[in-house]
Amino acid sequence: MTANITKLKITIANNCIEICDLQKKANMPRPTLNNVLAGRSVRPATLGKVARALGVDVREIMEAEQ
Repeated sequence: MTANITKLKITIANNCIEICDLQKKANMPRPTLNNVLAGRSVRPATLGKVARALGVDVREIMEAEQ
């Protein structure tokens, strides 16, 4: 599962949250968050933690399945 980078960046900006604060709120190591931010494939639970930390449904930040 991958994040849609554009949607993710917009959501981060809308929440006015810094990446270091997102990392703490999502409770994950920085390298893992960096994988999400780079659009690499991550476990669904990882993307779910980021979505929860941002207060959105995971479908709002995930890349459409092909």
